[in-house]
Amino acid sequence: MYLLRFFQVIGLLLPGICLADNVIHEDAYIAGYATGVLQREFKISEPSLSVHKGIITLPRSNLENTDPTKVLEVLSAIPGVTGIETPDSHQPDSSSTDAAVVDQAAMTSGSVLLPTGLLPTGHLFKPLLADPRWAHFSAAYHYYNGGGFDGTNIATVSFGETIPFYRSSFGLGRATAQWEAGIQAGVFSDFNWDAPSSDLINTDFIASAYSSLRVGEFSAFGRIYHQSSHLGDEFLLRTRIQRVNLSYEGADLRLSYELPYGVRLYGGGGGLFHREPSSLKPWSAQYGIEFRSPWRMDFAMMRPVAAADFKNFEQNNWSTDISARAGVQFDSLNVLGRNLQILAEYFNGHSPSGQFYNEKIEYFGLGAHFHF
Repeated sequence: MYLLRFFQVIGLLLPGICLADNVIHEDAYIAGYATGVLQREFKISEPSLSVHKGIITLPRSNLENTDPTKVLEVLSAIPGVTGIETPDSHQPDSSSTDAAVVDQAAMTSGSVLLPTGLLPTGHLFKPLLADPRWAHFSAAYHYYNGGGFDGTNIATVSFGETIPFYRSSFGLGRATAQWEAGIQAGVFSDFNWDAPSSDLINTDFIASAYSSLRVGEFSAFGRIYHQSSHLGDEFLLRTRIQRVNLSYEGADLRLSYELPYGVRLYGGGGGLFHREPSSLKPWSAQYGIEFRSPWRMDFAMMRPVAAADFKNFEQNNWSTDISARAGVQFDSLNVLGRNLQILAEYFNGHSPSGQFYNEKIEYFGLGAHFHF
């Protein structure tokens, strides 16, 4: 019965899979357009470029006698371009005929530059796959192995997005840097499937203004945010629990570096202000590691992904909260550029659900996530 409910929730979140973007710009058209632009506007007679799924690969040797920032801005404005990669030398796509397709951007170093201007596509700072409070769309089933959380069988859903409003590029030595500004918001809710009416337990609301920066494989994400936490009415009536009026503003910063073969390291920290209750201690740290496989199983159009996220809060005497997720990403199933991931999940530490921040919990689960 619980699996049926789980897939019913997933079905509500995935109504648009079959209505994914039908406007596909041919790579050959983009390559021809880009070649013409480089020849006409920048006098590059025979540019050696390639295009794969809207990403232009243009070796840096083509840009020696030009203004690289201007070239990249012009190319990013071409319809259908989703990114620009500028490796040190041209590296053609490679693939095996029967097992896997290699994502060159994840295999090798070299900056990938995204379109600029108002409401651009893509994000400079990739999502944190194992962070329980990163804004995205998801539905998951969690089996609680202990702790003071209400019930054992819990459904968790989230609704949220990171929306860049403006992006620009600028020169930084020999490299080209990009920055963007926008908003990030998310709603995170837990439901007790053991209760007669599958009570809503807790909902957290998070809204923020953010700015991010990328230079090559290095990226940064800073934000100022508000979070408030609320208990469900049926849960309150049934348990008569004493709720906490949890509400605060905060600021944090995360730094990230992407290594070859799809490995990524990140870390950062933050503090709270305007805290309620006022006794809430302000400081926290976060760090983690991710793996997005450059090898895709072509017969199923999916690739392995795995991540571990660690958090330490002054409020909990700097004990470590561990969140780990691993599974597969389906490259063929995407809505508005977001890929579907099916991930096994594990958590051990203090609850990320606001009203229960002092409670130690442990759970295992399975979730469906839409990440860009």
